[in-house]
Amino acid sequence: MRPMRLVPSGRDASDEELLRQLAAGQQDPLGPLYSRYAPLIFNLAAQSLDRVAAEEIVQDVFLTVWRRADTFDPERGTFRSWALQIAHNRIVNELRQRSRRPRTAPSDDAFELDAVPDGEPDPAERAWRTYQREVVQAAFDELPPHQRQPLGLAFFEDLTHEQVAAVLNLPLGTTKSRIRAGLQRLRGKLAMVVAVVAVGGLASVLGVRVQQWRSALDRDERALTLVTSSDTQSVRLEAVPGAPGIPATAHAVYRGQTGVSIAVMTVSNLPTPPAGQVYRIWVRHGSGWATLGTVEPDERGSARILLEGPDVAAFPDGLEVTREPSATGPTPGETVVVRWPTP
Repeated sequence: MRPMRLVPSGRDASDEELLRQLAAGQQDPLGPLYSRYAPLIFNLAAQSLDRVAAEEIVQDVFLTVWRRADTFDPERGTFRSWALQIAHNRIVNELRQRSRRPRTAPSDDAFELDAVPDGEPDPAERAWRTYQREVVQAAFDELPPHQRQPLGLAFFEDLTHEQVAAVLNLPLGTTKSRIRAGLQRLRGKLAMVVAVVAVGGLASVLGVRVQQWRSALDRDERALTLVTSSDTQSVRLEAVPGAPGIPATAHAVYRGQTGVSIAVMTVSNLPTPPAGQVYRIWVRHGSGWATLGTVEPDERGSARILLEGPDVAAFPDGLEVTREPSATGPTPGETVVVRWPTP
């Protein structure tokens, strides 16, 4: 598949024709659409957000257009109105997030790398995880835009290096260099935080050991390295038709690598489970199933879970997320909400 280029082509084609070509698998039509509407979307976002956030909104909108071109229906309106509606939703979400969490102001791509919990965490553990997320998020936000954007697309949007290069209209070598530099810079920032925690005694205040902090940061770093590696495999778990209360848009993405005992799964559009039930992740090797833990979607139905252990060191033959009682048996429950491969 040729890389997508955000450069003008097909200038005379209508918006609708360009969308049809994009939905058919062509990538060049995104260029003229970007040229026509990127300034408008940027100006709209800049009325409410700073310049950096407005630029990220533009990239997010056209990434969505690229991925969802097949859902555009010209009978329901023009491409212009569709794209502006996507932009409006992204801007509202960003403002809502900033209002809800003003100290860290995370975007929809909040940098959440929680380890799979073993049961319900106590208040001290919750405080520790919240602090960890905020520190990592702050370090990520401080990266310069030319490093933060490609690293964010690779990690949060499940894109390969080639796709990130296409979205940002950069040479592949430059893209890889910026991702690598971003990882190194992030590693340096987090190492400084570890030193401050050790010297300042903050670890004892939070009820955790400095070694735990270092281990957690090392785990986060290995997850970032995994998902930005060109050798990483990814599969998409699709919603199971007829699963009660589960929208057709629900899905998950699992990324892992053979020989690496760490994997990352993201879930989207999963509603909060009923009281007394949880979403549980299952992995299959051959005919045997093993549980990888539970997942707790946020208010948007999204979550990012870091998975570790021997069960992810070999790339799985099957994956499922089930909805079942907290106490579980050795095999997946009957209510499977997303799965890979699909029957």
